[in-house]
Amino acid sequence: MFFYVFFRRPPPTLVSPASAVTFTPQVANDLRTEEFTGEEEIYYSWSLVSPNSSEPYPAITPPHKLTTWRSNNFKEFSVSLPPRARDGQSYRLVLTTRQHGRSHILNLASREIGEKPFPVVSMPILVSSRAHWGNLEKQQHIERVYRIPLQSDKDGFLTIREQTSFDLDKKVWDSGVGLSSWLVELASAPLKAEESSKITQARGALFSSEPRRIIELGAGTGILSLTLGALRCARTTQKEGCILTTDLGSALPLLQHNIATNAILFTSPSSHPRPLELDWDETPPEEVRSAVGGFDAVIMADVTYNTASFPALVRTLDALIRLSPLGRSPTIIMGYKERDLEERTLWDMAKTVGVTFERVGERTGAGREPVEIWIGTCISDGTK
Repeated sequence: MFFYVFFRRPPPTLVSPASAVTFTPQVANDLRTEEFTGEEEIYYSWSLVSPNSSEPYPAITPPHKLTTWRSNNFKEFSVSLPPRARDGQSYRLVLTTRQHGRSHILNLASREIGEKPFPVVSMPILVSSRAHWGNLEKQQHIERVYRIPLQSDKDGFLTIREQTSFDLDKKVWDSGVGLSSWLVELASAPLKAEESSKITQARGALFSSEPRRIIELGAGTGILSLTLGALRCARTTQKEGCILTTDLGSALPLLQHNIATNAILFTSPSSHPRPLELDWDETPPEEVRSAVGGFDAVIMADVTYNTASFPALVRTLDALIRLSPLGRSPTIIMGYKERDLEERTLWDMAKTVGVTFERVGERTGAGREPVEIWIGTCISDGTK
């Protein structure tokens, strides 16, 4: 289980130059249903919004200690703007649990990515002499930054926006981060003689220089497809293939935003994630059904939280499998964190359509349950 720094009460969208910025922090799990029960030092810093900078959140001020977090200590804080803040500038407020200059960036290449609660960055706060208590609207979004090693001398940075509301499809979940971290390792680690055949199969399905058709189910904010797209772009210039990033229509606006925000990472059209509405209770859209030869891989993370959706999910997997020629079924890569033991019935339901899963890795955090990495393969009975 990973933990995250949140704004229980977000900062305002604008503030007077002479006023302090008021907010309430929180440290909790991904769905904010369980608070972090330990103690953590929380630091704050400021980032001047600079539209011409290619680096996410440049000019971060030195971190200052805000408080020591303790469970249920929902204290409101007021912090002053940077000394040189002036009318018309915008700043982002950064909350972290590490006291160093780049502590606002999460390193997806680290196996210990969940060792400390994840930092959070506010949306821009406009410094305006016209601000007054009557127009201090609270922010509706937050952002987090993830570092991806693309080549030996080059890093990429993903900026993922989430909503501050409790909409489940508009926030980053543990398994999306954990599986993204595992994909970074898979893409960069050398092939080992003792490597599991399932891992070798996944490596070929995702990172071969040959054209690949990949589809994500239940993409949410899109972190998984965005990570995969950036990794593929660093390794191939193939123009054929696709990464379809699917979810319900309610998730698409935020998903589209995150894809557009990170477009600089996708130099290859085939690895540029394409958002698409896909409802598991409905027939897959034409763009999915018309995929010639089917898909090489199906990726998904945290799709098990609602056991009532399992029949629809399994039907969707079956429909995707049936798009492929006999003997060339897609490799299924899934990130999973147990929230309820009943969720594991998915494994048995998947067997009814010929899919068997094998656990191949994990990512641990500061909480109990790790993010488990599973690879599913289809053993066709010849009736497709």
